[in-house]
Amino acid sequence: MPEPNREKWIEISELFYKKTNFPNCLGSIDGKHIRCRNPNNSGSLFYNHKKYFSIVLMAVVDANLNFVFIDVGAYGREADSNVFRNSIFGKKLYTNQLQIPDPISLPLTENNLQPFVFVADEAFGLHTNLLRPYPGRGLNNIRRIFNYRLSRARRTVECAFGVLANKWNVLHTTIIVEPDFCDHIIKACCVLHNFVRKRDGCNYDEDVADTAYINNLDDFQAHGRLLNRNGMEIRDNFANYFINQGAVPFQYRTTL
Repeated sequence: MPEPNREKWIEISELFYKKTNFPNCLGSIDGKHIRCRNPNNSGSLFYNHKKYFSIVLMAVVDANLNFVFIDVGAYGREADSNVFRNSIFGKKLYTNQLQIPDPISLPLTENNLQPFVFVADEAFGLHTNLLRPYPGRGLNNIRRIFNYRLSRARRTVECAFGVLANKWNVLHTTIIVEPDFCDHIIKACCVLHNFVRKRDGCNYDEDVADTAYINNLDDFQAHGRLLNRNGMEIRDNFANYFINQGAVPFQYRTTL
């Protein structure tokens, strides 16, 4: 998985806009717990909040469900936000070393310059280049629409995890090997996944996924601790854009 340069990031962003109507998006971020055997003398390090032993697969995914970046091997007890922050990709993001392109105007605008961003769920902290949903219940229509539009882009990583596990069934069961070997198995599955995706293409039911996300728009909670004031302003700018020049007809189903 070669690290994208500026031209590749722009290509990923254009595909996200084409498929999910979310501009300036460079990838969807999330973590997946892979069941493993608890190693000897490891205590509760691998025991996660879902009450089984696991290794964390942290991933950034593009709109074609390909893995752009993966980090494998974190203890199951670690929170997704901590795993991402301590990963090589996370460190490069927070220190501006990812060759992210300069901000550009959002589509159909002339002077609304906004940065390129990654999208994630409520467990991650806001950042200039990382957006998450507005938390809480009783959100106004502007924030509900933003959450819906962000979720349409963010679901790609969940779809990728589903396709990965269904293709390589070893990920549906407990992997009975030592952690280091388990890491290699997971990495191999992700690389093979990219090969198969590029060969077979991408296809999933958008209407079903849309309905699932619309039904859960009120369930976002405030989990991430890193609140970046600049990130909050950027999120508000995207939210306002989505009800003006960036509006799409089907987004108003979220406000019914």
